[in-house]
Amino acid sequence: MPVQSIQALGALLIGGMFVFAGIEHFLKFGAMRDYLAAQKFPAPALMLAAGSAVEIIAGFLLAIDMARPFAAGALVVFTLATNVMLLRFWVVEEPERQVLRNAFLINIAVIGGLLLSGAL
Repeated sequence: MPVQSIQALGALLIGGMFVFAGIEHFLKFGAMRDYLAAQKFPAPALMLAAGSAVEIIAGFLLAIDMARPFAAGALVVFTLATNVMLLRFWVVEEPERQVLRNAFLINIAVIGGLLLSGAL
């Protein structure tokens, strides 16, 4: 399988995952907003709507191989911000620390995939 086909498949998979997550956030908006508010997230409804829109739009652009560097870059910034603001494993005790640290590290791996997907 040629490298370009593998890159296109990777971009489709990772972009599609963000589209799915963004749509799910809108479908479960009330519960997600309440969770963000409980985590002392600033302007939870606005941030949830904006973040979910970024996931859907940038994920779709990445999946269809349109503006790939821009889309991947937007998703890298989104994922980094989400990691730092929500998955703050360093401020909690075990066993929650381990769960949040694992999610944090998985997102770091996703960022690696996004950087590879965004490379031309």
